[in-house]
Amino acid sequence: MDFYEVVYQRRAIRKYKPDAVPREVLHKILDAANWAPSGMNLQQWEFIVVTGEKKKQLGESYRQAAESFTRDWEEKRRQAFLEFAQNYGGAPVVIVALTDATDDPGVRKMHLESVSAAFENLLLAAYAEGLGTCWMTGPLQDEASMRRILDIPPEKEIVAVTPVGYPDMVAKAPSRKDPDLTSKVRWVE
Repeated sequence: MDFYEVVYQRRAIRKYKPDAVPREVLHKILDAANWAPSGMNLQQWEFIVVTGEKKKQLGESYRQAAESFTRDWEEKRRQAFLEFAQNYGGAPVVIVALTDATDDPGVRKMHLESVSAAFENLLLAAYAEGLGTCWMTGPLQDEASMRRILDIPPEKEIVAVTPVGYPDMVAKAPSRKDPDLTSKVRWVE
């Protein structure tokens, strides 16, 4: 698959088939994540691959958090989102990205940027393998429960979460703000 095709066609998927994702495919996309650039080449990312009962517990946690922040939404939209939250859209796998926690703002920024690069590699590699993903930070609304469920120690910071599975929907491409890059890019000589 052409690199630019992967970049331009990858979408946030919110509905998945229940089909299991082979471990070797998951390993392949995690290996792509591991090849991301990182500040000072620390490669300090860590990934938790969640399935089964723990994934179910994560969904219950996310739904409870979502019940609060969707309170003012239109009811039909709210119920659809709560259903998505409850089971991560039916995805058989959820991947949680972690980094080393630190009180130093500069180092923290470097860690977050590095893990974000790795997470983007993961999302693109998943799409190239025919899988869907959805970069999520909403589940972090109940970070304490995530930490308890997954036994994440305080010296780790949770960066992002994605369901992973075979898409059971076709996501429409959202329009790009400033598609000609006239206000987002500034050329300096």
